[in-house]
Amino acid sequence: MVGDARKLRLLVGKVGLDGHDRGAKIIARAFRDAGFEVIYTGLHQTPEQVVATAIQEDVDAVSLSILSGAHNYLFPRVIELLRERGGEDIAVFGGGIVPDEDIPGLLATGVKAVFTPGASTESVVEWVRAHIPLRALG
Repeated sequence: MVGDARKLRLLVGKVGLDGHDRGAKIIARAFRDAGFEVIYTGLHQTPEQVVATAIQEDVDAVSLSILSGAHNYLFPRVIELLRERGGEDIAVFGGGIVPDEDIPGLLATGVKAVFTPGASTESVVEWVRAHIPLRALG
């Protein structure tokens, strides 16, 4: 978009029963400090709630934080719902406690990247800058 000064809009989502949101709040702060607009869903969101918010807020990407072990269901479910709601161009990435052996399967479902414990906020911000484009607003 020529001449568009719009900031990248990211939704940081906490889906499922996981009640730990420190990491999500840290990454949301890092995204804000990097100059991105950030919408944080709060705890205990369903995939349907996250997708509804992503569509309503016209975000460029959804970043999921999952520590509950339900990543093999929750990441693909969010992608599936985005496709159903016309948001297939909204990128999905995230992090949390995800075993290395599960990452290739998640990437195959359309997850753009998975960051595991030890990833620095700087590396995540740099990845977003390099891989998440501004979407055309509908």
